[in-house]
Amino acid sequence: MHKKPPVYRDCHGVPVKYEINRTFDIKGPEDVAKMGIATYNNLCRRIVMRYAQEWEDVVDRMGRWIDFRRDYKRMYPWFMESVCMNKEIIQYLRIKIFFRVTVMPYSMGCCTPLSNFDAGQNYKDTDDPVVWVSSPLTDDPTVKLVACTTTPWTLPSNLALCVNPNSIYPDSYQILESFKGSHLKEMHYTPLFPYFANVKTAFRILCDDYVTEDRGTGVVHQAPYFGEDDYRVCLAHGVINKDAASVICPIDAQCRFTAEVTDFQGQNVKDADKPIIKYLKEAKRLIHQAVGKHSYPFCWRSDTPLIYRAVSSWFVRVEGMIDRLLANNSKTYWVPDFVKEKRFANWLRDARDLAISRNRYWGNPMPLWISDDGHEVVCVGSIEELKQLSGVSVDDIHREFVDQITIPSKLGKGLLRRIPEVFDCWFESGSMPYAQVHYPFDGRRTFTDTFPADFIAEGIDQTRGWFYTLLVISTTLFDQPPFKNLIV
Repeated sequence: MHKKPPVYRDCHGVPVKYEINRTFDIKGPEDVAKMGIATYNNLCRRIVMRYAQEWEDVVDRMGRWIDFRRDYKRMYPWFMESVCMNKEIIQYLRIKIFFRVTVMPYSMGCCTPLSNFDAGQNYKDTDDPVVWVSSPLTDDPTVKLVACTTTPWTLPSNLALCVNPNSIYPDSYQILESFKGSHLKEMHYTPLFPYFANVKTAFRILCDDYVTEDRGTGVVHQAPYFGEDDYRVCLAHGVINKDAASVICPIDAQCRFTAEVTDFQGQNVKDADKPIIKYLKEAKRLIHQAVGKHSYPFCWRSDTPLIYRAVSSWFVRVEGMIDRLLANNSKTYWVPDFVKEKRFANWLRDARDLAISRNRYWGNPMPLWISDDGHEVVCVGSIEELKQLSGVSVDDIHREFVDQITIPSKLGKGLLRRIPEVFDCWFESGSMPYAQVHYPFDGRRTFTDTFPADFIAEGIDQTRGWFYTLLVISTTLFDQPPFKNLIV
C-alpha cells in the first residue's frame, strides 16, 4: 500500500489568523502595521508548525499510515509558487481575472471578508431591532413612504428606496388611492441623514421584483454597499457605479463608523443601533420600533455577527463556464449520488464569479505588479522570473519578502508595485492537485500519473468549498474533473 503525504490545508486560513489576533490582542490592520508584517507572519508560521507536530503525534498513535517525510504545507514556497506563479495559471489569470467592488460577508471578529460558502456555516436565531422610518416625497412632503429594516446601522448609508413595480400599494389606515409600485418610480424623497445628501443620483424610488408583500411594508431601504440586492438594484438604476473611488462604505476594518458619519464616529455598527434609533426619533422620522427574532449569520470562527459590506476584490470569471462545470461534474461518481445531482449541481447552476483575493497578511501573495496609473500590469510567472524582472532573488514569497520588490516599467511608467492582496485560501486548496507536486516546475510525470485523483473523501460542508474550487480550477486549466470518485 502506498503511503499518502498528509495535507495541511489550513496553513493560510482564517483559523491561524484568528488565533494570533486573539493571543496578541490584534484588533485590526493598524495593530499589524505597528507589529510589522514580518513579525506577524512569523507568529502565524510558528503556530502552524506547532500544530503540525501535534497532528503527527496523534496520527501515529492512531496507527494511520501517513508519510510525514514527504508532507506538503500550503505555506511551503514551492507549493505557493505552483499556486500563483506557474505559466498555466498566469495565462488563466490573464484571461479570467478582473477587479471590482462587490458586497461580501464580513467578519467583525476577524476583520476580514469571508467566502459565501464560509458565511453559511453558522446561522443563529437572534433578536434584532426592527424600525419603521418615513421618507417624505420631495415634491409633496405630506406624502411619506414607510420602509422597514432590521439593520438600523445601515440607514446612515441609505441612498434609495425600492418597491415592487407590480404590487398594489394602498394606505393601510384610510385608503385614499391605490396604485402599482411602478407609479412611484423615480420620485425623489428627503434623505434620512445629511451625510451623503450631495449624491446627485441618489434618494430616488426604484422598482425591482425582489421586493415582496409578505413582510415589512413592501418598501425596502437601499444601502447599496451593505447588501447584495441593494448593490445590484442601485447599480442597475444608476444610483451607484462600478468606480471604486465613489464607494460609500463609511466603516473601517473593525466595522466602526468613520468620520463621514459624524454623529456616530468610532462606534461599532451593531452598538450604534440604539443611538441611530434615538436620532431618527428626535428627527421625527421614526414611525415605530420593535424587536424581532430572525435567523442571522455569525462568523464560524469568532462567533460574532457577520455583516455584508463593500469590498474591493479580484475575481475569476466563472459565470460563462457553467455548462463546462456541469459537464465535468457529470463525469464523476459520488456517494451518496444525491449530493452530486442535487446539492452540488444546483450550486453550479447558480455559480457566480469567484472572489479570489483577500486583504490579509498571512497568505499567498497575488503575483500582480501594477503601475501607479493602473494601466501596466505584469503577472509574474515564477520566482526565477521575478528575479529576472526585478533583480531581486528570494527563497520565500510571503508578503514580508515580496511586498517591497519593484519592477521597472517597460512603458516608461516608473516602478511597478505588487498589489497588497493575497489569494483566498480556497483558491489555494483548489490548486492542490498540481501544487502538491510543484507542477509544472517539477513533478510532471507524477502529476500526469495521478490526475485526476481516483477518489477523495470529505464532509458535506465542502460541497460549496473545496469540491467547488477543485472543479473550477481543474475545468479551467485542464477541462476535466479533478477526481473520478467522491465520498461525502
